[in-house]
Amino acid sequence: MPTYLHRKSDARGQADHGWLKAKHSFSFGQYYDPNIMGFRALRVINEDRIAGGGGFPTHGHDNMEIVTYILEGALEHRDSIGSGAVIRPGEAQRMSAGTGIRHSEYNASATDPVHLLQIWLLPSQRGIAPGYEQKTLPAVAAGESRLDMVAAPDTPDSAVTIHSDASIARAILAPGGRLTAPITRGHAWVQVARGALSVDGHDLAQGDGLAVKDVTALTLSSAEGAEVLVFDLA
Repeated sequence: MPTYLHRKSDARGQADHGWLKAKHSFSFGQYYDPNIMGFRALRVINEDRIAGGGGFPTHGHDNMEIVTYILEGALEHRDSIGSGAVIRPGEAQRMSAGTGIRHSEYNASATDPVHLLQIWLLPSQRGIAPGYEQKTLPAVAAGESRLDMVAAPDTPDSAVTIHSDASIARAILAPGGRLTAPITRGHAWVQVARGALSVDGHDLAQGDGLAVKDVTALTLSSAEGAEVLVFDLA
C-alpha cells in the first residue's frame, strides 16, 4: 500500500541573496536538515528566482545529473565542454557533470526576472564523461491536459537523457483536468510548479512536494489547473 509524505511549500529552506531568491525542497547550501537530505536518487529541487542581470558565475560540479526547467524568463548557460545556450519555458536542459564540468548560469535578460526549478539527481554510474543536452517539449494546446517525458535514461524524442535510475515527467492539467501518471520504479516525488491539484486525494498547492513510496500509478486532478513535475524513482 502506498505511503505519502507531504512537504509543504512554506516548510522549505529559503535563501535571499538580493539577486537570487531560492527555496530548497531538500538540504542545500546553508540550509541543512538531516531529516530531508533528498528522496531516493533525487538530491536537489531548488526553486530559484534570479533578478535581471543576475546569475551564477563559473563554478564546478562532478558526478551529478542536473536538469533545469524554466517557468518564466530565460537562462543563459555556458560550460567548459563548449556548450552555450539559452533555455526558455517549454524546453528541457540536462547537464551531466560526470568526471567534472565547470559552467555559468545567468539571467539572459538585464531587466526581467527568470523563474526556474533546478534539479539534481545522483547518477547510476560515477565517472562518466561530462555532457550537455537541450530539447523542446511538446506544445500544450489551450484547455489540454497531458503528460510528457522531460528526462529519462531511455529517451523518447521529446526528452533529454539522464544517466540515473529515474525519470521526470511534466504533467499539465487544464482546469477540471485529470491524468494518470504511471510509476514504474516503485517510488515517486511530485513537485507543484504552478497551480494546485490533488494527488491520490492529497491536496497540494504551488511549491508543495509529495513523496510516495510503494506506488505503481498516481491519479492527478485539478479544479483550477496546474503544472507539475512527477519523478519516477527506484
